[in-house]
Amino acid sequence: MQMPTTRELFLRSLVIALAAFLLTAASLEFYNIAWGTGKWLGEFSLKWFAAFVLFEAFCVACLEATILAAWRNEKFYTALARVAKLRNKLGVVRWFLSAAVLIFPIWILQYTAWGLVLHGQYLRWLLWAVSGVLLGLLLTRSNEKAVEWLGILSALTLISGVAVFILSLGNVTSYPFSLGWSEGNRWWDYSILFGRDIYIYPADKPIPVLLDVGRQFIGGIPFLIPNVTIWQARLWVGLVNAVPYFILGLVAFKPAQFNRWQWILVSVWTMIFVLQGPIHPPLLWCAILVAFAWGKPLWLAVPLIFVTSYFAEVSRYTWLFAPGIWAAMLEFASGDSVLTAKSAKHAKKDLKLGDTSIQLSASLSGLRGSNDRAVWVRAISVGVAGILGGYAAPFFIPTILARFSPNISSSLGGGVTLAGVGSEVSSQELLWYRLFPNATYPEGILLGLLLAVGPLIAVLIYLSVTRRWTLNFLQKLAIILPLLAFLVVGLIVSVKIGGGGDLHNMDMFIIGLLFAGAMAWHQSGAKWILESAASPVWIRLVMLFMVIYPAYYPMKFIAPNRVAEEDMTWVMTLADIPPQGPFPELLPYETDSDKALKDIQDAIEEYAPNGDILFIDQRQLLTFKYVTGVPLVPEYDKKVLINEAMSASESYFQTFYRDLAAQRFSLIITNPLHERVQTEEDNFGEENNAWVKWVSTPVLCFYEPLETLKKVRIQLLAPKQDVSTCVKYLIP
Repeated sequence: MQMPTTRELFLRSLVIALAAFLLTAASLEFYNIAWGTGKWLGEFSLKWFAAFVLFEAFCVACLEATILAAWRNEKFYTALARVAKLRNKLGVVRWFLSAAVLIFPIWILQYTAWGLVLHGQYLRWLLWAVSGVLLGLLLTRSNEKAVEWLGILSALTLISGVAVFILSLGNVTSYPFSLGWSEGNRWWDYSILFGRDIYIYPADKPIPVLLDVGRQFIGGIPFLIPNVTIWQARLWVGLVNAVPYFILGLVAFKPAQFNRWQWILVSVWTMIFVLQGPIHPPLLWCAILVAFAWGKPLWLAVPLIFVTSYFAEVSRYTWLFAPGIWAAMLEFASGDSVLTAKSAKHAKKDLKLGDTSIQLSASLSGLRGSNDRAVWVRAISVGVAGILGGYAAPFFIPTILARFSPNISSSLGGGVTLAGVGSEVSSQELLWYRLFPNATYPEGILLGLLLAVGPLIAVLIYLSVTRRWTLNFLQKLAIILPLLAFLVVGLIVSVKIGGGGDLHNMDMFIIGLLFAGAMAWHQSGAKWILESAASPVWIRLVMLFMVIYPAYYPMKFIAPNRVAEEDMTWVMTLADIPPQGPFPELLPYETDSDKALKDIQDAIEEYAPNGDILFIDQRQLLTFKYVTGVPLVPEYDKKVLINEAMSASESYFQTFYRDLAAQRFSLIITNPLHERVQTEEDNFGEENNAWVKWVSTPVLCFYEPLETLKKVRIQLLAPKQDVSTCVKYLIP
């Protein structure tokens, strides 16, 4: 038997040490669950002591198996060979078992009370690791080996994909109140385009909303269904937040030679990679259309990129150039970059002449990817189409549409000017510290982005250096320069006050990098993946990180949003902490939400005769008819208020303050208001302070709490009798 090298000894020891650490940490977490359940032995109940002993035996067996596998024990591998033979005889049962192993861990964490009990990160990592090994065993196609590299890689990709997908559906619930700071009011935004007749409001008046029409369109599709419920609408958004990411992978990575299994896996990986943004749905659909147009005849690609770019601009003005740049990059950089025999001969002659300029010219002209007329024509055509659709069209299309529908044309807005962009950028504070680890985003934008996209960049560099992905100089520039531009824009937008909580403002960069991956895939990356078991250890570790890290947060935080009341006693005992402690997103019971709805409706009926009812928050109660008979007051939406507060828009708030002083509203429904000033050490501290300064403090000067519904986080405000001290908010 050959003696292992020093490097092999180190790697084997490292694997064993990591396994021992994980199993020990998971054992401690399981001990904390079992301890305190009774008095049979110490604070163990008999049942949970037996469970703890069995769990410890399982951990010891896992560690022993890791040691035997790392040290290539012959008897152990002989036993694994028998397992492989048994697996290969399972037939269709094998795939049912694969589905069970894939779904069970996510189901138990998301849809049962055990998701609250098993909240320890090491128990979850262990569950993930065991599932990965079992699924890898079932997916391995070897006749001799129980587990192979591609089986494990496929298993981890699928497990990550299911975790990400299920998390996107975690908010599909019929709970009537907002699930987040602005989730409820967002439904009001979405509903206006197709469902404005839901509201009691003059039909001839436009209803202003904060969202651009592109985002209204995607989110508003459920409102084409009469009497759509909040559960159905949330299901739509849950699916939109996952399925299009998978579709993007199907379109961008569609193989010339059909390989269904590999195609599905890379599409799953696309979903988990791009969801690290996450990306707003309109831009995601723009990316799908760009990927579809890639390589299509110009008569189809040019108008498609034109329309896509226009849709991008009316969805968010910062996206106006993205489709055209992506399309030009794909067309130009994916050309054949292999020197022809004739051009190689001319390049050699120029090298002998020693004339640098002639040498460079000949070398570049010999590269078909940069000199082929068709490549240049295609790249320029789609790029110009993108400029016309994203920049020029918005100046005249609203005017054309105004002849048919004034409401639609007014919602589209106009084109983008440099002066407008400069005003937008300068109107809000830039918080550069959010590039680095902070309370709002623990990793910070820079480190978070590196963790998200660094592995893909490393793989692309490896493929380029090893000549599996060949690009000429101009093709490299065609990829690097757009990505740098997207990176700079994304970083600037991310540090604007109100941003920096995740990577969603790096959207154009992340999708652009994905397209670079798609180009490498089509050249030779797909073949390399199949042969990657022979790659260096470090690149295989990078690949594992690339499929595991995107699911880190879903696997860490996935949990049910509501637990049956009869289960809470044993959940609290096993978790050893009250559910409202580490589980702030746990929804109130249905009886509590029903009571809160009744209290709100009773207050509205009492105060409606005295003035308008203003929903600063919870406008979805009107949208889904939980509250009826209340005319819509479109002004002073919560999202608009915070946006204007972050811009310190004094003129906007003067109108608001005058309405408050005139007691225009007999009742205000809002999230509980407070006047606590925070620092950058707090989560979104600057945003909180802007809200306190411009909204909370003035509102609480003119109005006072009538009732605070703590369980559903709603406050009802009524006018104060004495507002003499509030004159300071009014400018004569």
